[in-house]
Amino acid sequence: MSVYQATASAPVNIACIKYWGKRDTKLILPTNSSLSVTLDQDHLRSTTTSRADASFKKDRLWLNDVEEEIKEGGRLATCINEMKRLRREVEAKDPSKPKLSTFAVHICSRNNFPTAAGLASSASGFAALVSSLATLYALPSSPSDLSLIARQGSGSACRSLFGGFVAWQMGTKSDGSDSLAVEVAPRDHWADIHALICVVSDDKKGTSSTSGMQRTVETSALLQHRIAHVVPARMDAISKAILERDFDAFARITMQDSNQFHAVALDTDPPIFYMNDVSRAIIALVVEYNRVAVASGGKLKAAYTFDAGPNAVIYAPKENMKEIVELVVRYFPQADGFKDPFVLFGPNGVEGKVVDGFNTAVAKPFGVGAVKGLIHTRVGDGPRVLGAEETLLGPDGLPKA
Repeated sequence: MSVYQATASAPVNIACIKYWGKRDTKLILPTNSSLSVTLDQDHLRSTTTSRADASFKKDRLWLNDVEEEIKEGGRLATCINEMKRLRREVEAKDPSKPKLSTFAVHICSRNNFPTAAGLASSASGFAALVSSLATLYALPSSPSDLSLIARQGSGSACRSLFGGFVAWQMGTKSDGSDSLAVEVAPRDHWADIHALICVVSDDKKGTSSTSGMQRTVETSALLQHRIAHVVPARMDAISKAILERDFDAFARITMQDSNQFHAVALDTDPPIFYMNDVSRAIIALVVEYNRVAVASGGKLKAAYTFDAGPNAVIYAPKENMKEIVELVVRYFPQADGFKDPFVLFGPNGVEGKVVDGFNTAVAKPFGVGAVKGLIHTRVGDGPRVLGAEETLLGPDGLPKA
């Protein structure tokens, strides 16, 4: 008897130009375009197995081994139903194909990082869901086509359908048919962009992105200025910086947009605070690190960005990452040793220190645990189709132990 099953993984992406605000909450249509860097799945990923079987009674989904309710009309149900619709189109064109669209599906998804920790688990999760079902259903759809469906699960998920540097074009149509992701440049175009994620908190957020952004849309005058006057020019400028591999321009725009996003959160009524004292100290360190570089005749060497939470992501060319890790560890000592995937340090590990000319008074040193962990990664590829040996479902169609 045939087993209809597929497993895929999808990456995390971290935006440089932020998505914040919806013009349609059901279709998840944004108030502005956005742009992100896809991170390497060797370090951060969601993996999803989907199986279709005539014996299954209903669609079921498990996330990190806990079954989630698939609510009628909810985001999960919308994505699954849209993928079945695309499969029906395939079956209508070729009646010899098995009628998988009529079968219920069992879906099992696992993240290799904390869910809801501000590391965009919903983005990689919905991208992996859509990629897995697209493989199961043998769909001819392009990544941009699939991004239209992933977007309806989680807005930023549409950007995780590509590797490298990705734009989510906001579109103008009311049905959302032109609100999709496109590749600005593949990973190999600028492969030496690395990222250091400073995990400040792995707790759930006080104000979720979904509720926070709608409050901003309703109350922030600054958001309206951002949408109309700021983001369009920044999208063009950062795309140009990426195509020209101009890190100085890329860094400046990335930090400016992070700052404005958090200003918009503060301009919301009542205000939303996503960053904390640790976040602000990390900003001070990056600003001073860049000041030293520019003062000695160089250019910007690092860029910070913060999503809707206190975790920092520091982008930099790979040759600067050793100094950046040393700097962060100098102010934020680690309880566990730094996992060193790119072997920057010898067997003795990281020694915290600053570069010559650095003003150490820009921030006070924090205690162990203020930054709970450091993840060193780099620009990565798009979704991967995995082999049968990577399946998350057992022979009975339930999650493997």
